[in-house]
Amino acid sequence: MTAPNVRLSAPEPEFGGTPAHLRLLALTPGLAVEVMTRLLDRLPAYHALPPEQLRGEITRQVERGIRAFVDVLRTGQLPGEDELDRIRESSARRADEGVPLESVVGAYHLGAQLCAARLLAEASPTDLPDIATAQDRLLGWLRAVSCAVATGYVQERQAALGDEQVARQALLSRLLEGGDPRTAADRAGIRLPARYVVLSLAIGPHPDETRPGVNRSVVARRKLRRLRAELERRHPDGVPLAALADDGGTVLLPSDTFERDVLTALVERLARACGAPLVVGATTAAPSAVADAVQLATEVRQIADATGRGPGLHLLDDVLLAHQLSRPGPARDALAAILAPLTDRPELLETLRTFLSCGLDRRRTAARLLVHPNTVDYRLRRTAALTGLDTVRGPDLLTLHAALTAHETSTAHATTRKDRDEGRR
Repeated sequence: MTAPNVRLSAPEPEFGGTPAHLRLLALTPGLAVEVMTRLLDRLPAYHALPPEQLRGEITRQVERGIRAFVDVLRTGQLPGEDELDRIRESSARRADEGVPLESVVGAYHLGAQLCAARLLAEASPTDLPDIATAQDRLLGWLRAVSCAVATGYVQERQAALGDEQVARQALLSRLLEGGDPRTAADRAGIRLPARYVVLSLAIGPHPDETRPGVNRSVVARRKLRRLRAELERRHPDGVPLAALADDGGTVLLPSDTFERDVLTALVERLARACGAPLVVGATTAAPSAVADAVQLATEVRQIADATGRGPGLHLLDDVLLAHQLSRPGPARDALAAILAPLTDRPELLETLRTFLSCGLDRRRTAARLLVHPNTVDYRLRRTAALTGLDTVRGPDLLTLHAALTAHETSTAHATTRKDRDEGRR
């Protein structure tokens, strides 16, 4: 970036013996009107501003910009800090008003383009050196102005986004606590929906996270950033609220519908965007019931994960029996205890789990475990000997299903409690 008050070139360019700045100064009133006309025609974002603002502040900014360039033509010096501060402040106001950055920068470039066209219309072939000088000063002015515009705009947006994020997190906290969220929603400028779709996410590792020599934290942050961007981009019904870490968290989506196909497609898009597998439990709730819904969605996700259902969307209907069996109590503890003899024989437990998930097909089980079918038969006989329950007997088979579910879910809950307790230390 060229520093302010640096002389770009000398002497002042002249066209037909008349200093260029005088020619442009004489054209300024009409040129400002033309710039405003072109600005509204080519940059529709400015139509959102009130007419009185366009006729007043914006027109004055255009005239002042032209006069600032006139001074650059005359002196060969870039705008000083006072002028650049004015540009930064103006750009910050446009950011606050929601005018896109490309439109704000484009307005200055449009003005520069029209100024150059008016100057060159007065030039002749003998003025070529002066044309080069004028072009040099124009490009120097544009560099300084564009940097000031970007600085003012970005600073304002960063401050605004910081305030927005604080307000959104306050609303999310209120919803998760189960209190009345209306005051927090008003402060965040968010209209509460009739219902939220509540998602509990477990985010698996991105392939790059396990590669030698790769900074895992950088990959994890990029994964999470892409997931957040997809959430914001793909949900037009309102403002999503999220509390996410690189291994998962909670998302609230404002929505009046709860359609499985729509949610499945959303989860698939999120997984593609972040490049990692997602296990997602989902339910829906009114704002006042979000806290209980988050707990339910989390339980659905944990049960789906513990029972080997794999990545994707999971609803309560998918895990009704397992959810009921996962409720703490003497019945669950007794069922889980049936498989206690297999604790020190993980190959037996894995074979039972796979056998049940393969629909009692010993050959499919063997293929998935990469063992011989006779090995499957042997392990199932050992399981029967240790537990007293045989997979060939109907009543025993039902009990084994229930015992495995109780074992898996109680283990998952115990792991969650342990992780939570360690996180508090």
